[in-house]
Amino acid sequence: MSKGFLFLLPLVVIVCLFACEKEVKIKIKTGDPKLVVEGQIETDNYPFVILTKSIGYFSKIDLATLENSFVHGAVVKVSDGISTITLREYGIDTGFNGANKFYFYSIDTSDFNALNFRGVAERYYKLTVETEGKLYESTTKIPNIRPIDSLWFRPAGEDTPVDSAVFLMMKFKDPDTISNYYRYFTQRNDELFFSPVNSVFNDEVINGTTIDSVIVYAGFDRSKDPNLDSLGYFFMGDTVTLRWCATDKGAYDFFNTYEYSTGTIGNPFASPVNVISNISNGALGVWAGYGVCYRGIRIR
Repeated sequence: MSKGFLFLLPLVVIVCLFACEKEVKIKIKTGDPKLVVEGQIETDNYPFVILTKSIGYFSKIDLATLENSFVHGAVVKVSDGISTITLREYGIDTGFNGANKFYFYSIDTSDFNALNFRGVAERYYKLTVETEGKLYESTTKIPNIRPIDSLWFRPAGEDTPVDSAVFLMMKFKDPDTISNYYRYFTQRNDELFFSPVNSVFNDEVINGTTIDSVIVYAGFDRSKDPNLDSLGYFFMGDTVTLRWCATDKGAYDFFNTYEYSTGTIGNPFASPVNVISNISNGALGVWAGYGVCYRGIRIR
């Protein structure tokens, strides 16, 4: 066989492959939309529930799509085992284009009994949602919360890419009981409360011990692209409020798997994980009870 034939053979194979090329169209099943529940009740506060429908992975996401995903007219009830209230649906303007609204369910302010329905520590709360002929249920507990001991700050270090960045530090003692679950949020100046990248942890390793210096990472608004150089830091001049929460295992499992899942998006080497919902009947999301305390500090 001549060297010229050997040289042309790969070229002939490539030409043949292109000559046999055929357009292949794959139809990916999106599945039926599922109910998504985002609900919470905390100590000395009212229940708050957002109901939406899941959006397809390949769907176009815009303001109209998000507004159309809200579930209207559902019968939403919360019971503490003593009394039961029916929540009312509200809609508020988002400020985008003067038309888009944000919808949620909370107490009916015209109902005297509902005005007295606030979260109490060590009490269980059952959520029921009836919509489109289906019933969804979940139960959560508001655990007691042990307040943190102290907050302070320290410089983030010379390797920090942003000047004046600091770490917020915390000291707290974990109760001498097993299976305590925590979640926290931070507020910077007049912003809203936001959770950090990893907002939940348990006491599997630290049970009953005092933790002298834990870094409290700054929360961020997930509706915006974060600045990776400043993500997690606070800065000189900030007034910071820490919302320190105790929660139950159902809420912990949801947020732990949810944050792990969102943190691995785009990583082809990450192991897949199913986000664990605590809502029945195949719904997605979470119904979370929080025992809450607040602590503030001015960084200067």
